[in-house]
Amino acid sequence: MLQILYRDDQLIAIQKPAGLLVHRTVLDRNETRFAIQLLRDQIGQRVYPVHRLDKGTSGVLLFALDKDASREMSWQFERQQVAKRYLAVVRGHADDAGHIDHPLSRRPDDLEWIGEKVETAPQPAQTDYRTLARIELPIAVERYPTSRYSLVELAPLTGRRHQLRRHLKHIAHPIIGDSTHGKGRHNRMFAEQLDCARMLLACVEMRLTHPVTGQPLRLDCPLEENFSALLTRLGWADAARAAGIELTI
Repeated sequence: MLQILYRDDQLIAIQKPAGLLVHRTVLDRNETRFAIQLLRDQIGQRVYPVHRLDKGTSGVLLFALDKDASREMSWQFERQQVAKRYLAVVRGHADDAGHIDHPLSRRPDDLEWIGEKVETAPQPAQTDYRTLARIELPIAVERYPTSRYSLVELAPLTGRRHQLRRHLKHIAHPIIGDSTHGKGRHNRMFAEQLDCARMLLACVEMRLTHPVTGQPLRLDCPLEENFSALLTRLGWADAARAAGIELTI
């Protein structure tokens, strides 16, 4: 059963677990479980996805319950009128705060026709971040006797595909558990020695305008148990809570 964070006549938000696809994709042909199908079966009615989260990312996932709400919410996402806050664990000691302004080439998704000519020129992409905590572990992963990591809060100001993962790689602080843009040695160390094999990226908050009432709506999502357990193990639980993030213990 998917955890429902919010529901009314037009919208429903769930906590998407890491490892679950939002919808069927040619990139993962063997997968048989999808959030859109599970939620439809759970509540007994059709749902309309209005944005996406990567398979490895957990957190707030919003659906519309009718076509009008779907159109309005998709419009808000396309125009960057929805504010999102993420939490991530990254390699290295990140700066206290920063602004990443780095254009990203457009990556066609699997919903676009195969063979369709798609413009892939770089598009503006911006992300704000701030560091909540840092640690240096007495574990040699690369050529140094210790390894450094940071807990960062991320706010994407644009909505490019894989923006956070690509932006964090760009500033040399890749997200732990990211098999595409991250560092394999660090990913394996977290899996083998810290018992955490997931991508450490979660959408913990979303702010939007309700499509019918016009009122501001804030959706909060607790961290999954495996993410929460890692923060506790690294001594970062208090830093996360101080930032208004709920842990699942």
